[in-house]
Amino acid sequence: MNEITHNLAQVQHKILAATERCGRAPEEVTLLAVSKTKPASALAEAIAAGQRAFGENYVQEGVDKIRYFADNSEATLEWHFIGPLQSNKSRLVAEHFDWCHTVDRLRIATRLSEQRPVELPPLNVLIQINISDEQSKSGIALSELDALAAQVAALPGLVLRGLMAIPAPEPDYEHQLAVCQKMADAFASLKSRFATVDTLSLGMTDDMDAAIAAGSTMVRIGTAIFGARDYSAR
Repeated sequence: MNEITHNLAQVQHKILAATERCGRAPEEVTLLAVSKTKPASALAEAIAAGQRAFGENYVQEGVDKIRYFADNSEATLEWHFIGPLQSNKSRLVAEHFDWCHTVDRLRIATRLSEQRPVELPPLNVLIQINISDEQSKSGIALSELDALAAQVAALPGLVLRGLMAIPAPEPDYEHQLAVCQKMADAFASLKSRFATVDTLSLGMTDDMDAAIAAGSTMVRIGTAIFGARDYSAR
């Protein structure tokens, strides 16, 4: 068993344990493998081990991988854009990715909708919430959610699937859980208003347990699968 296969099995085991502790079914939580800065060979090992959903933070790097595996893999893969999105890169996301987790303004959502090719299904989008109110983080305040959600849901090239957040690092589990519960409450409210909403992208390696306990349906795990990232390779 190679290292990535082993790591994936370990992460899946942790997801299983976390769901068991809070009485949820493990299939309720999707594992998104965050593969930014990682070479195609590392993704190929994960694909061979059964992983199908990958998250990329950098548009061009992600597009290069999408094109590579379209030609070099028979597996049906799902590609998620999870980084901050600039207007000048929106077309690449609209044309190549299956999901965008980082919609935080109407202008970006409108561009994605207009640029989504008609032959592709609508782009699955999540609205990013700046749940910890950090100046350095993208995302909107919870108070802005209702208005933006209504606008995004009306765009023809998109499907509003839910919410995403990157809480500030917090070592204490109870504090993690409190922040994640705010996101879960907002998600439940949104879900009651829009039939397409079914996804809460919340939780990374250090706060995955709290996120799952609160109700996350998708955790984003990178280093625990692929090892430390090499940013010099970009």
